Amino acid sequence: EADRQAQLSQGLAPKYSGKCRGISAAEARERAKSENCTVRFKVPEKGEISFTDIIRGKVSFNFDNIGDFVIAKSDGTPLYNFAAAVDDYDMNITHVIRGEDHLSNTPKQLAIQEALGFTRPTYAHLPLLLGPDRKKLSKRLAQTSLIEYKNDGYLSEAMFNFLAFLGWHPEGNEEILSREELIEQFDIKRVQKGGAVFNEEKLNWLNASYIRSLKPGEIAQSIKAFIPKEWARDERFLENAVKVEQERIKTLKDFARNAAFFFELPDYPPNLLIWNDEPDESKASLRKIYEEIQSQSVMTRDMLEGILEKQAAGNRGPVYWPFRVALSGQRSSPGGVETALVLGREETLRRLEIALDKINAEDEAEKS
Repeated sequence: EADRQAQLSQGLAPKYSGKCRGISAAEARERAKSENCTVRFKVPEKGEISFTDIIRGKVSFNFDNIGDFVIAKSDGTPLYNFAAAVDDYDMNITHVIRGEDHLSNTPKQLAIQEALGFTRPTYAHLPLLLGPDRKKLSKRLAQTSLIEYKNDGYLSEAMFNFLAFLGWHPEGNEEILSREELIEQFDIKRVQKGGAVFNEEKLNWLNASYIRSLKPGEIAQSIKAFIPKEWARDERFLENAVKVEQERIKTLKDFARNAAFFFELPDYPPNLLIWNDEPDESKASLRKIYEEIQSQSVMTRDMLEGILEKQAAGNRGPVYWPFRVALSGQRSSPGGVETALVLGREETLRRLEIALDKINAEDEAEKS
């Protein structure tokens, strides 16, 4: 341990000093009766060992930097490098594909294979996954189970696409490929040498792209696991709400948060209905919109757009803003027309009445 710490303090990779390298087998057996011991592999003192990595090309290690390494404990229990070399041979392993953090183990396994007359497998060392700070991805900072991503509303197709692009890229510039296309185009020789950054923003972008590519009915079926059961009682209403929110959600879980107002109008302060510093215009336009819709027996897109355009007359803010807020109760939401068409005429009128009541109550409070 003292030798190890001394080497580390000099910036050297720690290796065995060779203290007991030259003792006889008889002395070793005798001392093992009363002293702690291990079984080491005697590495040549000079020269190097090389191999061709599918990803990294020719890789060489100097024997002088390796030192005699432990292959078994005193009770005969084999350690990793010895066990791996023997197991690969016994199982007829042809290719060993693993993370680059195992690169330092490879020369030790090659030396064991050579000593035992084993055939070498072909090696490929993959880049490690890195966090946004370009440090090795920590299990504490990233979810470690795909089930957790599923529970957060990520689609399996998007996750498959995302994982395939970690440390690899196709010949073209495509970023969205189906599972079949990825399988067809994958070539391990195109895996990059540098670390692959696990970029959650990219995952969200991919997932949102896949969600936008689906039919609203397909999304409606998938989001049932993320919403209250009562929201799914009216399948058509749910599908229409999905159609409006489809462009705004990045994960299936987002729908429950973004679209809750379709199913229950949240409480909101009256001043949210007012556009900037135009309270009179906002209040007047809201009353007029309510009266126009109430006078029509059927509510259509053309009718709504006509009413709003007529009211706006070049000043859209105090018309479109209060109408949208009255229907959603939120500062940020889909357009008023789209929301009204999902809610239907009766619910749209009911929510406009609530908004007018809020305004009237506020006016009375100001007068008193």
